[in-house]
Amino acid sequence: MKRFFCILLALLTTFFTGCTFTPAGEDSSALDEKITLPEGFLFGMDASCVPALEKSGVKYYDFDGSEQDVFKILSDSGIQYIRVRVWNHPFDEDGNGYGGGNCDIENALAIGRRATRYGMKLLVDFHYSDFWADPGKQMPPKAWQGMAIEEKSQALYLYTKESLQLLKDSGVDVGMVQLGNETNGKLCGETDWKNICTLMASGSKAVREIFPEAQVAVHFANPEKSGTYRYYADQLSEHRVDYDIFASSYYPYWHGTLENLSKVLTEISQGYGKKVMIAETSYAYTLENSDFWNNTITSGSQVSKPYEYTVKGQMQFLRDLTATAAKIPGCMGIFYWEGTWICVGRSSLQENQKLWQQYGSGWASSYSAEYDPADAGQWYGGCAVENQALFDKNGRALESLGVFSALQGK
Repeated sequence: MKRFFCILLALLTTFFTGCTFTPAGEDSSALDEKITLPEGFLFGMDASCVPALEKSGVKYYDFDGSEQDVFKILSDSGIQYIRVRVWNHPFDEDGNGYGGGNCDIENALAIGRRATRYGMKLLVDFHYSDFWADPGKQMPPKAWQGMAIEEKSQALYLYTKESLQLLKDSGVDVGMVQLGNETNGKLCGETDWKNICTLMASGSKAVREIFPEAQVAVHFANPEKSGTYRYYADQLSEHRVDYDIFASSYYPYWHGTLENLSKVLTEISQGYGKKVMIAETSYAYTLENSDFWNNTITSGSQVSKPYEYTVKGQMQFLRDLTATAAKIPGCMGIFYWEGTWICVGRSSLQENQKLWQQYGSGWASSYSAEYDPADAGQWYGGCAVENQALFDKNGRALESLGVFSALQGK
């Protein structure tokens, strides 16, 4: 393994300093620039679905083709943090999981123990929902529906505190806690910024009490929308939310140019005195659909630079994003989203559907209809992002996973 990494490092160094792949209309000199990472710059990986995938039969292999604990592979590849989403209760009244990894606090605990075993810290991403939360959907947990803001705030505080205490008692090394997921003017059913900030403040209070050394992050999406990040930061400042990191999603298919990303995060860092971070990103290495379920990214997906949908293109994107992030004042680092989420089964759609339903290893199961009937309840099914993973369809680490250690000079 050590010999392989020496060879890989040499190849990646050659690739990054002498790459001949030039996006259309771009000056190749920018691709040849050496990256100097700021002290403490980190690389993380969201791996929330791993337990559900493993229950579905998925196995992971290192660069040499040897089966390994995937968290060891990630640690050996330069990943320092594991990000894990947490839903309050992603199950129906009969205990059937909604899917997407069935990511409750017990799932986070199982992942956290494994991450800690291999020397990685945990970023706990509380969605404060029973299922997916994103800019278009921020539903409160079933148990909190109908609560007034004061009652909901107290419930959120207690839930956060109890969940973190469970992790602490189990020896999980929590380094960051995220208060909501892509909360673009919505959180846990609230749309008034005073209420949103009240909830965030309650979550932050719980973090400070249980993990006083942990960094508190807030998370937004759509940096391409002019002025929105300044507006969000103004609201957080006006309502005096106690947080450390202003985190952004950045997917090149939807979120504009790297230049714009740098501009808006620099404004936050310098204008509000906060650290910043890329909390989610990914890029497709293939257009193949390997689980009989349509992928989010297809040949028609547009990007700000025409990176190839190949392992090489995936590597180049990660290199360019890192080069951009490393120059942003106060940028903490980059988290790749669900780089371990690969397909289950592969013999038929029917086989996969059984696995998705039983273990929650697809993006949603039919059981989610009781909570989210308009979206997941109609479009439940497979992964949809396996072509953006950093492992191939057989579970073997791609060359692009080696980018993180290579950029750190390891």
